[in-house]
Amino acid sequence: MADQSVESGMAGVATPSSELPSDQVADLVEYIVCGLVTDEGAVSLDVTDGEGSSLIEISCATDDAGRVIGRRGRTIKAIRTLARALGSRVGTSVEVEVRG
Repeated sequence: MADQSVESGMAGVATPSSELPSDQVADLVEYIVCGLVTDEGAVSLDVTDGEGSSLIEISCATDDAGRVIGRRGRTIKAIRTLARALGSRVGTSVEVEVRG
């Protein structure tokens, strides 16, 4: 069994020390989005890291894009708010976009 160095992350959650802050945010976004869609297999995230910022692009089935965006954009706004809050805790600015 291989040993991995592990740090204590937020709320006592163990995270690999090689994981980027944007990876933690992307994991949260993926978890939320997969709970919303009907076709989890079609969900993928493209994370682009820049100087102190990250762009997370969500790709999903066309039929599920409406679920992710929500009525009047409320769902994606909530996802963005959570992603930005976690991003600020781990030291990165985060933007979240949806590609249907």
